[in-house]
Amino acid sequence: MAVPFAIGWALAAPIQMSVGKAPSDLGAETVEFKSDSGAIVKGWWCPTVNSRGVVLLLPGIRANRLSMVDRARLFRRASYSVLLIDFQATGETKGDHITFGWKESRDALAAVDFIHHVDPSARIAIIGSSLGGVAALLTTPPLNVNALILEAVYPTIEIATRNRMENYLGPIGRMLAPLLLRQLHLRLGVSPSQLHPIDHIGAVDCPVLIMSGQKDRNTRLADTQILFDHARSPKQLWFVSNAGHVDLHRAAREKYETRVLAFLGQMAESR
Repeated sequence: MAVPFAIGWALAAPIQMSVGKAPSDLGAETVEFKSDSGAIVKGWWCPTVNSRGVVLLLPGIRANRLSMVDRARLFRRASYSVLLIDFQATGETKGDHITFGWKESRDALAAVDFIHHVDPSARIAIIGSSLGGVAALLTTPPLNVNALILEAVYPTIEIATRNRMENYLGPIGRMLAPLLLRQLHLRLGVSPSQLHPIDHIGAVDCPVLIMSGQKDRNTRLADTQILFDHARSPKQLWFVSNAGHVDLHRAAREKYETRVLAFLGQMAESR
């Protein structure tokens, strides 16, 4: 009992820190806006003159906007405006617990609303890494965006938990996974059934690019495939060679940039 409890505590514990000043080459403005998660979301808004659209960058679990700076530079060079945020309970956005996409989905919705307020005519793309992709899918109502890129997103919290417990503890981890799942309601007030991105992806009505690392042991090939199978067309699937559950941009920079910019280019040209 003690091991699953300790793992659950560590995964859900807030990880807040000062992110410092934005890199000067982003041309960023520090912004904040209210979220239904109860948080005041902090972020960097990086507008571009004659923008081709806006890319919202949603970081992974226990990460903050700093993890998305290289992607922000990429999209700024390609003439997109960019919004980087810290989810509730991470970075400079306050919160009691990381909730594996549940409360974070409200932050994602608030971020899209912020973009629509700043630029009502903007076409919006989201890139969600792991937890960030889960948050993008769990929003109710579905996000009003024009393109969605999902990186290493779990299909259900049960699968995500089983995989991670096996990785940590070997075969016994699969047996202990239900003990970790039982903490969700006690610790976060969320049931496992509320953390099923696979039940939401069919409601996404914009083009979707789904990707994961071929060697990812947290979000495995079969997990990514089943999420892709439940998505509407138009959709694309990419397994990144030799990559694990890591920053896929860093793992395959040239191929990532070529593929993602081509995908976003279709959005920008469909005005």
